[in-house]
Amino acid sequence: MATVLNMHPERIKGRHIQQAVDVLRSGGVIIYPTDTIYGIGCDITNKQAIERVQRIKGRDKKKPMSFVCADLTHISDYAKVSNYAHRILKRCLPGAYTFVLPATRETPRVLQSKQKTIGLRIPNHPIPLALVSALGQPILSTSANRSEQEVITEPWMLENELGPQVDLILECGPLPVQASSVVSLIGDEAEVLREGKGDLSFFADEG
Repeated sequence: MATVLNMHPERIKGRHIQQAVDVLRSGGVIIYPTDTIYGIGCDITNKQAIERVQRIKGRDKKKPMSFVCADLTHISDYAKVSNYAHRILKRCLPGAYTFVLPATRETPRVLQSKQKTIGLRIPNHPIPLALVSALGQPILSTSANRSEQEVITEPWMLENELGPQVDLILECGPLPVQASSVVSLIGDEAEVLREGKGDLSFFADEG
C-alpha cells in the first residue's frame, strides 16, 4: 500500500518533497496534485517506471502521455519552440493547459506520438513544480484513474483504488473534476484539442 503524505500548497514541507523525489529516483510511481486534477507520475527518464504507469492505467502503449516541466527554458529542452509558440507559452504558463509541440531528441521516444510530438505542462501549482525542481527531471503527467474510467479526485478513493499500485500519494484534499485544456501549437497555429479548465478565449483570436 502506498505511503500517504498530507500536504498544503501554501505550506509545503521540504521533507515530503524530498521523500517523493527519493521514490521517483528509485523508479517509483507517485500520485500528486496539480492545478486541475490528481496526476500519476514518475521520472520520464525511467522507461520501466513509465511502463508501470501504463499498466496501472491499462493504457495503450501507443497513446502518448504528457509531462511536467519547471519553466519555459526547461520546455525548450524537450520541445521545439518557435517564436509564435513561445509567445503563447509565456502568456499562458504556468496554467491549466497541456501544449502539444514538436519533440526534440531529448524527449524519450516512449512519450512521443507517431508524429513526434509531445504534450507539456507547467501547472499553476507549487507541489508539482517543487517536485520537478528537486528531481532535476520532468515528471510524467497523466490523470489518476484507469483508462476510460472517471477521474478520481477524492483522496480516500485514490487510496482505495490506486494506493495498492503506487508507492506514494501526495494528498492535497479534494480537487475539481476538470482536466487541463489541450492546445496544439504545431505549425504555428493554435488548435484546441480538448476543452478543459484553461481559458480558451485567447485562442479564438489566435486561430
